[in-house]
Amino acid sequence: MEMPQCLDAGGSFHWVDYTILAAVLVGTVLIGMFYAWTGPKSETSEDFLLGGGSMGTVPMALSLAAGFITAIELLGNPAEMYSSGTQFCVIALTLFFVAPITSYLYLPVFFKLQFTSAYEYLEVRFNKFTRSLAALIYVLQMTLYTSVAVYAPALALSHVTGLNTYVAVTVVYLICIFYSSQGGLKAVIMTDTFQAVVLIVSILLVLLIGFPKEGGFNAIYQANLETGRIEFFNMSPNPTIRHSFWSVLIGGTFYWLTMYCSNQASIQKYLSVENLGSAQRAIWTGSIGVLIIFIINFCTGLVLFKHYEHCDPLQSHEIHAMDEILPLYVMNTQSHLVGIPGLFVSGIFAASLGTVAAAISSLAAVCMKDVFSSLFNMNIPDNKGATISKWLSLFFGLLSFGLVFIVEQLGSVLEVALSFNGITGGVTLGLFSLGMFLPWANAKGAMAGGISGLVLVGWIGFGAQAYVLRGGQLYDDDKPVSIDGCNCLNATSGIHSEDAHHEEPFWVYKISYLWYSVMGWVVTIVVGMLVSWATGFEKPSNVDRAYISPPVNRLLSSLPYEWKVKLDIIIENKDPAPIHIISRDTQRGHVNLALNLDSENLPQPSK
Repeated sequence: MEMPQCLDAGGSFHWVDYTILAAVLVGTVLIGMFYAWTGPKSETSEDFLLGGGSMGTVPMALSLAAGFITAIELLGNPAEMYSSGTQFCVIALTLFFVAPITSYLYLPVFFKLQFTSAYEYLEVRFNKFTRSLAALIYVLQMTLYTSVAVYAPALALSHVTGLNTYVAVTVVYLICIFYSSQGGLKAVIMTDTFQAVVLIVSILLVLLIGFPKEGGFNAIYQANLETGRIEFFNMSPNPTIRHSFWSVLIGGTFYWLTMYCSNQASIQKYLSVENLGSAQRAIWTGSIGVLIIFIINFCTGLVLFKHYEHCDPLQSHEIHAMDEILPLYVMNTQSHLVGIPGLFVSGIFAASLGTVAAAISSLAAVCMKDVFSSLFNMNIPDNKGATISKWLSLFFGLLSFGLVFIVEQLGSVLEVALSFNGITGGVTLGLFSLGMFLPWANAKGAMAGGISGLVLVGWIGFGAQAYVLRGGQLYDDDKPVSIDGCNCLNATSGIHSEDAHHEEPFWVYKISYLWYSVMGWVVTIVVGMLVSWATGFEKPSNVDRAYISPPVNRLLSSLPYEWKVKLDIIIENKDPAPIHIISRDTQRGHVNLALNLDSENLPQPSK
């Protein structure tokens, strides 16, 4: 077994590597150009933002997988296995809960209503203010998170491969702004399909080359087992344990539900296919894709530890942060295989491209529908919708790009931003759950629940991050590492010991970040129902059935008549007219999304 070498002993990018990276980026641009300049033109905002409802199941499924797996996760998951062990692997099981919950509880409502923005639902179910609250949360969340999702991996790659951070970030944004602002969701989905293939092939090759190089399964498993890294069933109910079986399974399920069920970027893709069955199949297929990526990522993390078991690169100062360990490994061990480093970096770029493009498209949809049309009551003509959406995509792309340089200057914001999804996601999921599962919830309850959830989880999440930024340590779950085999330590790269003493944090700040989504959801639901009770429950008989999840509708319909009277759910005459696709435009080749609704049954916002 060869001894791990210092960073300067690693290889560098060959011209073939640069060629492969350039080919992937050019391929992405060409796909975007094809859908921007050929085929049916997007004349309305719905055409541009929903792809005309004509996308295929497989492209949409691959697009979902590419959108869900960010570059941060591609680099972070192997690093998690290396530093803390395999307990986090349990998150892969959550997909078996998330896919059916999304497909059969939430998706049918979104698909029946066919709203361009998912948050339109919150207005017709509750009121305009609830919709604006959720839309504002989403815009802030995605604009900031997208900047971090591009900058953090670009920084990691630059430290190890020598690629310039600013060049990497600029290239990602230029490409994404181009094809998402010109080709709309159709271009986003088709480029995501290409990027998903590149992503999977790149990380799979790294694993397949590394596995035999480190001695095979038995050697890798034994090295990780001896240091306590093989752990799947830490059954402690203590919520302050960063990764336990329960926090990963339950908290991970709710985290992924926020990404699948209440995230505009995901819902927008669901509505790009022709029918509900296709969307459900795409969710299951996409989940399998995410699962495959998870498995590859987790196994790669075990390979990393086997290689660096005698010389931890973080302690020996070969890297600045743990998310740089995978690029370091590729350059240390596979740079002599010309083309592999280039393909690996292409996979990281592909993940960044998928994240940014989906975010830009979804932010344009939210701004069009939730800000211009709803909040400011602007009446945008159909023939102007696509043009305005393109300019909005350009605007949000440039805004997110600009924030990258602010994030760099305020480096401490990185940790705060990465927790923001968990802090906000549970609240948004709670609002949709109130509307779809609890017909007694009213608008006042929804607003009170959403604000309460944000305040509570925000206090815990940002309080915890503030403690970390002051130099404190919330969790101590790192597994043992060694530097006994390092041959690159010198007077300037020794082990630095932290002598500063930090007082113990307030106990609530130690709650695992995986519980943030759960807490946000629970607080939103509980406070929402309590306030609804205090201000007068909504009468279920006044709530359009189209706004309630089908299984809940069936459950309420199956109750005895006496219960229906007591709960005020005699709604047999309140069925909404079914939504029909009334024509197919054969010249433009996509489904006309016009809806055929009886005027007296048109959805109306509750007061």
